[in-house]
Amino acid sequence: MTVRHLRGALLLAAVPLVAATAAAALKAGHLKSHADRHRIEITARPRSDCPRCHGEGGWWTGGAFPEMEACGCWSDRRELRIRLLPIPAWDEPAF
Repeated sequence: MTVRHLRGALLLAAVPLVAATAAAALKAGHLKSHADRHRIEITARPRSDCPRCHGEGGWWTGGAFPEMEACGCWSDRRELRIRLLPIPAWDEPAF
């Protein structure tokens, strides 16, 4: 086996390990990732041990038209979006 083939084999063996490590880090940091051909997004998730929302992400406020008030355990955190390919323009609205 040549050095080039050995490097390629080591790289292919390292990719699943890196992916598993990244998934574990995202889960531990209460983050959620989404990827498609147009973007990669990393957003916050509610903490399951939050004393205010108990992992629900917020609570309902009363009134005739109740609305959900977001908890600060996830709503105050920034999200990351990396744009990959431009989204094609629509001639007409999509609805």
